[in-house]
Amino acid sequence: MKIKYFQDTDTLYIELREVEVAETKDLDENTLLDLDQNGNLCGLTIEHARERADSPHFSYEQIAV
Repeated sequence: MKIKYFQDTDTLYIELREVEVAETKDLDENTLLDLDQNGNLCGLTIEHARERADSPHFSYEQIAV
């Protein structure tokens, strides 16, 4: 899994699996879902992420299993 944040556009991208994207669907005007050829979710794009989270900064924490 990869998480990328583009500060200049306030865009958050979460890549769940590194596969070829076959289709992108709009969940709403600021949220896009990337699907693989079998219709499985492989990525998520959130526009205006910081604004929508109502958070002035972004932090990341990995939980060990």
